[in-house]
Amino acid sequence: MTAPASGHVRPGRTATAFNSTVAWLARRGISLYGSRELAVRGRTSGEWRTVPVNVLTVGGADHLVAARGVTQWVRNMRAAGAGELRLGRTVEPFTATEITDPDAKVPVLRAYLRTWAWEVGAFFPGLSADSSDDELAAAAGRYPVFAIRRL
Repeated sequence: MTAPASGHVRPGRTATAFNSTVAWLARRGISLYGSRELAVRGRTSGEWRTVPVNVLTVGGADHLVAARGVTQWVRNMRAAGAGELRLGRTVEPFTATEITDPDAKVPVLRAYLRTWAWEVGAFFPGLSADSSDDELAAAAGRYPVFAIRRL
């Protein structure tokens, strides 16, 4: 599976059902492997938009990785530069900085694949946590990565 020209891989029925379940659990305060509900303001509407995400800590910093490429939440995050991580009644505002250097993305992508390949591996064709640095750097442009700082 490769990303279409738009840079976004649309979720299938199974992924949509899984995401809905993870989001439902997060709204009730139950996290699966660090999952949260990401809330970010829409870039044109200003309305809160939500999607389940996996928060990953690498080198003491928290990150969000867009395994499906340049999704709507990525576009909104680029415009807003901030959002909220929600788990039950806990709301954690944060600021986000996109990491654009492919070499800086390598340890984040490797850790992401090590932790969640069972869930997102299909969106990383030909890659794994054991891929070389060069292979991960070459693919890094397809996967937006944000460093987040909780406020």
